[in-house]
Amino acid sequence: ILNGEFQDQFVVDVYQAGAGTSHHMNVNEVIANIAIEMLGGVKGDYSVVHPNDYVNYGQSTNDVYPTAMRIAALQSSKKLIKNLYALTETFNQKAKSFDSTVKAGRTHLQDAVPIRVGQEFSGYAASLLKTTRGIEKSSESLKELGIGGSAVGTGINTHPEYAGKIVEKLRKMTNLDVRESKNRFEAMQSNAPFVEFSGALRTLSVELIRIANDLRLMNSGPNTGLAEINLPAVQPGSSIMPGKVNPVIPEMMNMVCFSVFGNDVSIALAAQAGQFELNVMMPVIQYKLLDSILIITNAIKVFNEKCICGIILNVAKCHDYAIRSLGIVTVLNPIIGYSKAAEVVKESIRTGKSVKEIIQQWGLLSADQLDLVLSPISMTEPHSKNSNV
Repeated sequence: ILNGEFQDQFVVDVYQAGAGTSHHMNVNEVIANIAIEMLGGVKGDYSVVHPNDYVNYGQSTNDVYPTAMRIAALQSSKKLIKNLYALTETFNQKAKSFDSTVKAGRTHLQDAVPIRVGQEFSGYAASLLKTTRGIEKSSESLKELGIGGSAVGTGINTHPEYAGKIVEKLRKMTNLDVRESKNRFEAMQSNAPFVEFSGALRTLSVELIRIANDLRLMNSGPNTGLAEINLPAVQPGSSIMPGKVNPVIPEMMNMVCFSVFGNDVSIALAAQAGQFELNVMMPVIQYKLLDSILIITNAIKVFNEKCICGIILNVAKCHDYAIRSLGIVTVLNPIIGYSKAAEVVKESIRTGKSVKEIIQQWGLLSADQLDLVLSPISMTEPHSKNSNV
C-alpha cells in the first residue's frame, strides 16, 4: 500500500461520514483482504483476518485518523520547505546582482526617496525566510501524536505500553521527529495544530501575493508602464493583441494563494465545529490542508524557475526614475528645511522642471553641491549629516 499499490481500492469520497470512519474502515478492509490472500484464504473471508478484530485491534478512527493527518501534513511539507528555501536563495542572488542599480522608491504608489533594487529584493528574500521559519515552527505541534488514546483518549482496549511503542515505530518508519502527546484528550478534541499550520501557509500566501504584485507592477509596460524589469515570456498574452506578453506566472501565484486563503477558512470553520471528545470534520480539514500544501509547493517551484530566475533589470529606466523622482528633495531637508523643500517640489510640479533645476535657479545650492547631495546612490544609505555641504 505504501508503494502505491491498491489505490483503486480506496473508494470513499473525502466528503464522507464524519471523523473519517468510512475511510479508516476502507483501509482496514483493504489491509485485511491483502493479508487474507497472502495467507492463502479467499478475499472477504474475515474468519481468517478480521478488519475490526485484528487490523483495528487496540485502535479507533478517533486516534488513528488524526495521527495519519499529522504524518501526511509533515511528510507533504518537506518539499514545500525545500522549494521555499530555493526561492529565498534566488531572491538573495538577485539582490546581490541588482545592488548597484538605484530606482525610485514608492510609497502610496507615489514618488519616494531612491532605493537600490538590490535592497528591495533583499526585503523580499527576508520576508520569505521569515515565513518559511514560521511554517517550520508551526509544524512542531503536528509532531505530537494522540495515537493510543483509542476512542476518547482514555486508551480503552490498549496495552499500557502500546502508545509509546507505536510512536517509536512511526518515528523510525517516517524519519519524522514525532512524539507522544502530553495529553491525548487534547490531541483528540482539538484540531488547533492544523489551524496553526494552515495559518502559516496563509501568512506565506500574503507575502507571495504582495511580492508577485510588485513584480507585475515593475514589469508593467512595455511602453506605458513602469518597465523597470522584464519577466520571462512564458506564453502569448492575448488572443487578439499580437505580441502582447503578460506576467502569467505571478498571476498564477496570486490565484494559488487565493485558493490557500479559501482552504484556510474551511479549515478554521471545520476545526471549531468539534464537540466534546471528537471533531467529526477531520476529513475536510485534511483535504483542504493537503491541497494547500500541494498547490503552493508546486506554484513556488514554477515561480522560482520560470519567473524569478529569469528576471532582467532595465538599468537605464530605473536610473531615470531615480533622478526624476520628486522624493529626492527629501535629502535637502537638513540643508534648506522641510518647508523650502516642499516649495521646490510644488514648483517642479507646476513648471515641469527637475528638482535640481529649481534649486539651481533659486540659488539654494551650487551645482557642485547639488551633484554631491543629489547622488542617487548616496541616498540609499544613512548619513549622520551632510558635512560636505
